[in-house]
Amino acid sequence: MKKSWSKEWNSSKQPRKQRKWRANAPLHVRQKLVSAHLGKELRTEWKRRSAPLRKGDEVKVMRGEFSGKSGKVARVDLKELKIFIEGVKRKKVSGQEVDVAIEPSNVIAIRLNVDDKERVKSLRKIAARRSETSPAQANSESSPRAPVKSVSAGKLQTGEKK
Repeated sequence: MKKSWSKEWNSSKQPRKQRKWRANAPLHVRQKLVSAHLGKELRTEWKRRSAPLRKGDEVKVMRGEFSGKSGKVARVDLKELKIFIEGVKRKKVSGQEVDVAIEPSNVIAIRLNVDDKERVKSLRKIAARRSETSPAQANSESSPRAPVKSVSAGKLQTGEKK
């Protein structure tokens, strides 16, 4: 792997190189790394499985110490690639309560903050692209019918599927 961050870098089995790629990623890539799965209603509405989280999105924690708790995203930390949720706090030894950093992969988005018109525009653009060609249509149209081979009475016969 190169010393500087590269968009063309594919992958590696080595965790060291995977961590390096994430650690050196620029902000526009880091925003996508802070994505979470969408709830069932949001999946049908936006026709996608996940979306980058932003401040104001409502999420539910699915894994860890705070599983089952839900609240709004108070802050997104792109440096650490973590999110902070209102109401998810931990007491320090001094008695002070602090927000807990949570991994975005451990939450599910319940409601998205759609105040930003650009965000809605990008979500709709992807939904429109998905509705134009569904995976089932794309597979059936891309490959023509292949001849089917059948064995009858010990002889191999080839013919088209009817």
